[in-house]
Amino acid sequence: MHKDNDANERYELFMEQKLRQINDVSLGNNLRNLRTAANLTQEQVVAQLQLRNLSTTRSIYSQIEAGTYNIKISELIALTEIFHTDFNTIFNGLSYNK
Repeated sequence: MHKDNDANERYELFMEQKLRQINDVSLGNNLRNLRTAANLTQEQVVAQLQLRNLSTTRSIYSQIEAGTYNIKISELIALTEIFHTDFNTIFNGLSYNK
């Protein structure tokens, strides 16, 4: 039982980790394109995130799309579900230029 608790704690910690969007690499445009392709408003996406127990606001989601908010891994996973897509699509076209 102790082993299960340790695994759950590590999982919880992992889900709260954030992906840092830096100036030259941002998921925002891809997320905006996926949202508009799904015919969803930012408010509708936020409502779906909140239904998944993620405390996200319209302001935070707007910042995610603008690339100024460090998105949580748990939010990213939920967005793949909401947009019926995968991580490859979310990261499509992104590269790091030194």
